[in-house]
Amino acid sequence: MKKIKKGDEVTIITGKDKGRKGIVLSVLANSDKLLVEGINTVKKHMKANPNTNENGGIVLKTKPIHRSNVMLYDAASGKGSRVGIKALEDGKKVRYFKSTNEVIDL
Repeated sequence: MKKIKKGDEVTIITGKDKGRKGIVLSVLANSDKLLVEGINTVKKHMKANPNTNENGGIVLKTKPIHRSNVMLYDAASGKGSRVGIKALEDGKKVRYFKSTNEVIDL
């Protein structure tokens, strides 16, 4: 079970976007990287392609960020929190915030 999933709200703990929050757009399959909305954006110079009717220019693009640089955002405490995985009595595994022992998803 993954500790961070698509659709989770995360806060950035290191790098140029430190302190910002965003929603996880996707988790890249074969690496430990995430695409987070509005985080780690770069300007990419695109060449025009008349065959596909694409205009050239400068485009903002979101790049992946390593999962170790984000923490799951805990709305109750208002900051990032570590995430653990525990099994319930019925054997189902759930994620929980380690600071408050609050279950994230059932």
